[in-house]
Amino acid sequence: MSEAESRFDVVAIGASAGGVSALMSIVQALPATFAPAMLVVLHVSPERPSSLAGLLNEHCPLPVAEALDKQPIEAGTVTLAPAGYHMLVEPDRCISLSSDEPVLFSRPAIDPTFESASLTYRERLLAVLLTGASADGTAGAASVRAHGGTLWIEDPSTAHAATMPRSALRAAGADAVVPLGQIGPMLARLAR
Repeated sequence: MSEAESRFDVVAIGASAGGVSALMSIVQALPATFAPAMLVVLHVSPERPSSLAGLLNEHCPLPVAEALDKQPIEAGTVTLAPAGYHMLVEPDRCISLSSDEPVLFSRPAIDPTFESASLTYRERLLAVLLTGASADGTAGAASVRAHGGTLWIEDPSTAHAATMPRSALRAAGADAVVPLGQIGPMLARLAR
């Protein structure tokens, strides 16, 4: 990992189909000294309560919780978009929750988080797009790159559903295309 890649304030991760197991493999590789704030958007159904925070807390050395409206973004924490809300990053580096229309049938959606985070954090943002069966994340990936952020995309050959990483790669390219098993260790190296 180069010096340039150790300067991130926020790591934003987006996933859909197959995303729970992908997220588990990533968070369990993180050290307790991981400094960037992590914002996670997983397509979850608003029809039933999500147990994702509890599940990730069992395997992650960092505190994991669902976002609250107007919550400050804190280093060394993992914040999840709650079911039924888009998670946006405000210019004052707080989270706002929005019940705006679904994006590509999803709320929470990845695009609003990536787009708003890219405007606030610019080159201090690392966005990681994982497995998924829609094109959500594609516009957000393009915004990350347009505003000077860094974009990693899961290698479609390791994705449970390759549609999302392929769509973003075609539209925005990537700073790195990374097999799932290497994403967690690469992020862990940012803590050194």
